[in-house]
Amino acid sequence: MPEAPAWRFEKVIKPMFDMPAPHRVLAGGRVLTCRGNEIIDDGFVEIDNGAIKAVGSMSDLGETDAHVLDCSGKTIMPGMMNSHAHLAWDGVHDLARQSLDDPPEISAYKCAGNMIKSLKAGITLVRDLGMNQSNFFAKQAVEQGIFPGPRLLIAGEAIVQTGGHTFWCCREASGADEMRRAVRDQVKRGADLIKIMGSHDLLEFTDAELHAVIDEAHRNGLPITAHATFDACIRRMAEFGVDIIEHGGSMSNDTIQLLLDKDIPIVTTFAPLLMQSQADLARQYDIPEWKIAERQAAVAGRARYEGLIKAAAAGVTIAFGTDAGSPVVGHDVVAPELAFMVELGIKKDNYDALRGATIVAAGLNQLGDKLGSLETGKDADIIVIAGDPLADLYALEQLEMVFIAGKQMIGVA
Repeated sequence: MPEAPAWRFEKVIKPMFDMPAPHRVLAGGRVLTCRGNEIIDDGFVEIDNGAIKAVGSMSDLGETDAHVLDCSGKTIMPGMMNSHAHLAWDGVHDLARQSLDDPPEISAYKCAGNMIKSLKAGITLVRDLGMNQSNFFAKQAVEQGIFPGPRLLIAGEAIVQTGGHTFWCCREASGADEMRRAVRDQVKRGADLIKIMGSHDLLEFTDAELHAVIDEAHRNGLPITAHATFDACIRRMAEFGVDIIEHGGSMSNDTIQLLLDKDIPIVTTFAPLLMQSQADLARQYDIPEWKIAERQAAVAGRARYEGLIKAAAAGVTIAFGTDAGSPVVGHDVVAPELAFMVELGIKKDNYDALRGATIVAAGLNQLGDKLGSLETGKDADIIVIAGDPLADLYALEQLEMVFIAGKQMIGVA
């Protein structure tokens, strides 16, 4: 593994936000363990030392000296993970202009605000796929207790060929050696993964560049994910060896089989289309009328999604992401994305959609041994919801409590 970033060697005498993780029992709720379709209708989850000590039916709880929280009529489930987000984008301002014009201090405030919004939406882990270098500092702030936030997996700056797709917010590089240097710079600062922009309307990167950037990521022990939105690009990214596809799009049967053969998942991101198609809402964000009409047509039609629908039906792993920070997509937008996945048939029902944001996301992020389901021994990343998301995914907006490693982040306990 590469050398850790310099901040990890700093001595932290005491976190500024030093939240306790006492012995608690969340009692009497509907427990969705996210292991298959498992539901415990009158269940409990016991938390101790930041981990899940026990999960079961209330009839099996017995006497306890833990602080018992009455969750009767509520839903208890694992914290959700947004596997495609951009903390330094606010969803309000023009992407290019805020990328080019925001000073580092404003980017830091946006990251802080968006971490709070994520927590309030039940997101306990954010996979930040870059805009500038602010995500490095967001991660340091969370891990050193400077600011409360979700767990963060960060890509640093996304890597793009010089002048390539969204070059104004990425790390530009040309040639194989520069690609390797771009990866090493992200690794040096503490990236958890590497992201590349594989296409816009055309394929990007020469073969030599693509080989170099993927090889350098893997040589440093990091997964690499690729923005890829049409068949030729998705196939090329898979053939060269990326680990994950972002967004996805049209796909031939051969490409789908390649994803299956290589066990490459897709993180879908429908929220920008969905939110920008809502005319009254979109106008509040100065989305032009032609864009609203385009988005409405895209949502109403199904041709755009046929490749993803076929891929899901074939067994390609699909995880939850929203592209949070894109225009009209706040970091608290969760239910619309999940509900549309069910509507399209990419997820077969509401529980399947919830697994895409929990246990499936944990696997995608190589954290399946510690997160993503309510099981004894796993970290106590848990949310409590007033309603029933199995009946209506918009019940997720009735969030009452959030715990990360047993620490109370949201809610009164």
